[in-house]
Amino acid sequence: MVPATTLLVSTYNWPEALELVLLSALAQQLAPSQLVVADDGSREETGAMVRGLVPAFAARGIALLHVWQEDAGFRKARILNAALARATGDYVVQIDQDLILHPAFLASHAAFARRGSFVQGSRVLVRPERTREAIARRETRFHALDAGLKNRVNALHLPWLSALVPTSQEHLRGTRGVNFAFWRDDALRVNGWNEEFEGWGREDSEFAARLLNAGLVRRKLKFAGVGYHLWHPECSRHAVPEQERALHEIVAGRVVRCARGLDAHLEAHLEAHLDVRAPRVDPTP
Repeated sequence: MVPATTLLVSTYNWPEALELVLLSALAQQLAPSQLVVADDGSREETGAMVRGLVPAFAARGIALLHVWQEDAGFRKARILNAALARATGDYVVQIDQDLILHPAFLASHAAFARRGSFVQGSRVLVRPERTREAIARRETRFHALDAGLKNRVNALHLPWLSALVPTSQEHLRGTRGVNFAFWRDDALRVNGWNEEFEGWGREDSEFAARLLNAGLVRRKLKFAGVGYHLWHPECSRHAVPEQERALHEIVAGRVVRCARGLDAHLEAHLEAHLDVRAPRVDPTP
């Protein structure tokens, strides 16, 4: 049975790219039951763009929510928790604002989903000039043979090969939230993302480490779940050394639940009756 799926999209102040990602989600062969935009403090242009797409998503039976928090620096873990607290799908596919989806992206993830595991997908890197061109032309379709792509082997859609691809024994290697999937109840078990992680880097690896500590298996999805990752300048990595140390402690200590995580947002959503306004929700900072 195909699980009800929530597509979770993190974003910050790049509505031009996010719009293309949302349009590619709208064109999926298998539609998600819900799409939640997790917005780490973008300006109003992003909210206006998302609101403008609500009717098109509703016409396909997809609930579109915009969950926003005040801009107080890079707090991706916190906004992902706030968004996940509103997720209704049994299965969650997590991407970023810069991953344009192959039409079979969600169908591939749904077919690959297995209880007792979480999934790391791959990505095709789009070069800067091709990224600028795609945004200018509002393109949402790419092909493996297009110019301006790197590591184009990741663009091959050959789902019959997916089950044959082994997962590296280095279980956290290549962990990226840009193409990641898990069961919602497993995220509840580990209390979501660790909000001690502020500043870019390792929040997704730390989340994956606690899923592994909880006994889940990491599976690699390749030749399916294809996504095209638009180029952008790198974020500041000033927080990475400290977060690497924290990640090492989580792994070494086999920690399963983080102290500051999803539970606070679930309580706020269910008990405090936050102002829930589709498609935008402004949780208390």
